[in-house]
Parts: sequence; C-alpha cells; structure tokens
Amino acid sequence: MKRFFLYCSILVTLMAGIVVTAQPPNVIIVMTDDQGYPELSVHGNPILQTPNLDRLHGQSLRLVDYHVSPMCTPTRGQLLTGMDAARNGAVNVSSGRALLRPENPTMANYFGDAGYSTGVFGKWHLGANYPYRPQDRGFQESVWYPSSSIPSVPAYWGNDYFDDVYMHNGKEKQFKGYCADVFFNEAKRFIRESVQKKKPFLCYLATNTPHGPFWPKDEDRKAIAEVLADPKFDHLNGGLKNRLSLYLGMIRNIDWNMGKLMKFLDDEGLADDTILIFKTDNGSLLGPQYFNAGMRGKKTEIWEGGHRVPCFIRWPKGGLGKPRDVGGLTQVQDVLPTLLDFCQIKPSKKTAFDGMSLAPILKGKTKVSEDRILVINYSRMPGFSNYPSPHSQTQMRADQAAVLWKRWRLLEDRELYDLASDPLQKKNVIGKHPEVVAKMRKRLYSWWDGVKHLANEEQRAAIIGTEHENPTKLSATEWLDVFVDQQGQIRRGVLKNGYWLIDVARAGEYEIELRRWPKEADGTISGTLPDGSGTALPINQAMLFMSGHNHLKISEKKSYQFEGLTKTVNPKDKGVTFTMSLKKGPTALHTWFKGRDGIMLSAYYVYVTRK
Repeated sequence: MKRFFLYCSILVTLMAGIVVTAQPPNVIIVMTDDQGYPELSVHGNPILQTPNLDRLHGQSLRLVDYHVSPMCTPTRGQLLTGMDAARNGAVNVSSGRALLRPENPTMANYFGDAGYSTGVFGKWHLGANYPYRPQDRGFQESVWYPSSSIPSVPAYWGNDYFDDVYMHNGKEKQFKGYCADVFFNEAKRFIRESVQKKKPFLCYLATNTPHGPFWPKDEDRKAIAEVLADPKFDHLNGGLKNRLSLYLGMIRNIDWNMGKLMKFLDDEGLADDTILIFKTDNGSLLGPQYFNAGMRGKKTEIWEGGHRVPCFIRWPKGGLGKPRDVGGLTQVQDVLPTLLDFCQIKPSKKTAFDGMSLAPILKGKTKVSEDRILVINYSRMPGFSNYPSPHSQTQMRADQAAVLWKRWRLLEDRELYDLASDPLQKKNVIGKHPEVVAKMRKRLYSWWDGVKHLANEEQRAAIIGTEHENPTKLSATEWLDVFVDQQGQIRRGVLKNGYWLIDVARAGEYEIELRRWPKEADGTISGTLPDGSGTALPINQAMLFMSGHNHLKISEKKSYQFEGLTKTVNPKDKGVTFTMSLKKGPTALHTWFKGRDGIMLSAYYVYVTRK
C-alpha cells in the first residue's frame, strides 16, 4: 500500500518513547566501481587524500567487516534485490550471465510502490534490453550506460568519458562534461525535482569510475602525479606510478563530487533526514601493487581484499547514535532489508531475502550474531573461445566459493585461514581445525542445495517484438558464455562466435539486420571505420540461423546443407538484413560472418525489428 498518508501526518508522534517521523526518510546510495577498501586516506592510503569521504566516515556508522562479490555485476544485483547472485541470476559481468531475473522485484519497485521517486544514475550492468533495463525494473528516472564500462560493446560507440551519450529514460542523449560529474549532477537534478513534488526519493548513484579505462580529468591526474614525485615513492616503478596517477586521479574526482553532494544536501536542508550510504562494488584493482590495507587479494579474487570493502551509513535523524565502527559479518544483501525497515516499507508480497535487516544492530539494540556464516560465490569468466560446452567456467560450482565465519575463511573448500593470526592469508591451516572446517563446510553445502537449481540457469538476453523496445539492439556482450564486452575487441575484429538466447513476444514478420559495427559507428562489414581506424576483415558472406525456425523437411535435406539463411556481403554493405516469419516463444539466434582464408565470426551487433 502506498504510504502517502504519512506525508500529511504531524511531524513527530511520541509513542512508548519511540520517535516516528511524519515523512519517510530519503535514501541515497553511492557505489563506486573498482575502488577498494585501501583507496581512502582514512584507511591509511599513502598517496591519495580523500578529505570529503574521510569527513563522511567521521559522521557515519562504519561496517568494518562488510563484504560484497569480488566482481561488480553480482554485487549490483545483490544490492538491488537483497538476494544472492546465484538466485537472482546476475552471476557474471558478461556472457549472458549479467541479467537480473525479471520476476524478482528490485529496491526501486519496493520504494516506488511506497510513494518514493526512484532514480538511477551511472553504471547499470544488469541487462541492456527489455525487460532488464532500469525503466523496466522500477526506476522512474534514469541516466545510465549498460555494461562494464562506458566504452563497452552495448554502449554508444566512441564514448570516452567526456561529453558522452547515455540512455536517458530509454532514449539516447548526449551530456556535456566529465562522466562522474554528469552522474552526480543528474542525481542532484532528480533530488530537486523530487523535493518540488513533495515526494521522498531513492537515489542510486553508481559511478563508472575508477573502473578502466583510466581516463581522469587532467587536473586530478596531475595532482596525484605531483604526490608520486616525492622521493619516498621511488620504490614504485614508472609504469605503476602512471597507472596510479590515472586510477587514483579518478577517485580524487569522486571525493570532490561527494563533497559537492554533501554540501548540496546541507544547502537544501535535506542532510538530517536523508540516509546516505557510501560503498564500493568490489575490492581494489591496484591495491596489491602499492597498498592493500593489510589484506591479501584484489578484484576478482576471493582473498579478503577481493570482497571486503567500505560501507558508511549516515542518517542524523535516524536514532543511530554516535558515529562508530560496527563489527560483525555483514554483506551487500543486508542493505535492502535494512532500508525497508528504516523507511517502514512493508513489501506487499513476502520476499525471501538472503540478507538480513541491520536496523536493530545499527540502532544499538543488538549485535551481529557470532554464528553468522556468509557464502560468497560468482561465476568465472568463460574459458572457451566459441560456442561453450556445458562445462564452461561460467557454470557456478560450490567448490569455488569463499565461506566466512568470525575470523575464519574457507576458500574453495580446500584452504582455511585464520585472519586473527594471519591477516595476509599465507598459512593454510585446514588440517589443524577439523571442527571449524566441518561447520563451515556444512553451511557451504546447505547454501548450495538451496541455490544450485537456479545458479546456472540461463536468462534470455531480450524479449523482442514488444512495444517496450522495437527495434531491439543485441550486442556480443550477451552471447552466451563467450566474452566480448569491450569496443576495443570489436575494433580489432576478434574472431569469436556466440549466440543469443531470446524470447519472441509476438508471432509475425521480423527484420533481422546483422552488423559488424553499430549504426552510429557507420562502418562497413568488411572494412574499417570512416576515420580509417579498426581492422578490415575479408568477409563476403552473412549467415543466420534461429532454433525452431526455417528448418527443412527431411525429404528436402541434402548432405551437409546449412538450414539457415545465407546472403552475400558486398564491400560497401554496412549491414545485411534478413526477413523472417517468427513464432512466439523462446529461441536461440545464431549468426555468422564468413570470409576468405577461413575467417569466421558472429555478428557483433544485431538489430531486430518487428514489422
């Protein structure tokens, strides 16, 4: 039930010593990309100064044993659903495994149903097509890009962090300025508009920075380079210094933007009753090469440095008490049930969250149970170049997980570390603590029994032929279990083959256009881009096959005959279009570009239009 009745009630009601505010609190979640626990000066970083984030740290409750996935997409899906990645579908960063199950409600659905304005700004990375886009998942306002980085395959071609084209409420729009500045400014615009409408707001601000490619503002790069010129950093080689000036330069900009956001909340009179959360999506990218805050591991690894990250929670009027460290094992799935409790939102449908509400813990009423055991797992990157087998690395397995219990870490069911005596996780003590291993292993396999039926279930990359998206632009990023996610791979003409799992919403005539370059790039299939960049490929044939369509009768078949459709590719062709009558229902879309010298690859882009 929508909670509009709260808005007009008296400001404060006293009942049994509990303060109940009339208007629900606002919520802002800022999540940065590839900034780990070490990349804060308050955590001891020897190079980077983050005065604004340090100030927020001093004003907040700090979850000091807080964990996420070592990869960004699983963390994002867990944050928005409160569910484990193995259950919500978003288990990897590409390869058809970065799709958040459409049947699972998101944070935006819960808050929107409760009368909140909901907005997302920045990185999405949970699906580029209907029904996975932000506007399909409860966000009323959205400025976003779809995949791992701003110059990823499904994003607008040629984006370079400055004056880029993003999706704004379902339409491409160019924004002036540096990427992170744009996302923060658009978030503030959304907040102002929500206040004008007298509605509380949920703002999810997910920066692309400091994820690669490392393209900071020049002023930020120079500031870090000046610090690194100090002789005390002479032990770092020149290549690492250059990478750090770029990487930490982007975080310097994040800190500046956080300062601007905090001042904005103060100036607008919103700071006191806004829940402001700052966190990151996975461990540090470069930490082990220069400073890792006493941990082992980085992004993509299940060592502590891969998944323990900062999480600050500030809510001055929330009755949280003084700023302080909050111990005990906590995880990203806890954020949503906690916020629902804070905002007094009761979902209309009972949802089985994998996280728990931390509200009573943050209010000082209790502590995290010492018996809490967490399991962290995600799918690994594909190990096959083309058309994967059922044994692809993207298939999740129980024995790839990290199990966390108090000071203990059980990794891949074969290594046990005691963080109390061995914070760098150098000494495997699995043979010395059988009772600890037994307890953690029992939790691991009970968790696996609960998720294994969903963990490796493929999601459909898109539903085509709907009024929500027509035409549909498919990209190689969502080929099942094949990794092609960066525009640089397209420029090089990487010779990989894959296919899309899709659903046809309506039976009818469809035009299916195969392209090597996206439309805005305007290149020919076999040639370079108009500016001469990219690699020419000797392609002369385009082929299309859709499972369950255009099959020949047994009597019509000839030996080794291709059952799909084939067309010649001419040198000036930018795309090759096939027209097909499609039946309603699930199908697999296979494409090929073939050429001289045995060259073969799948079309990197396919545009599907229901006529």
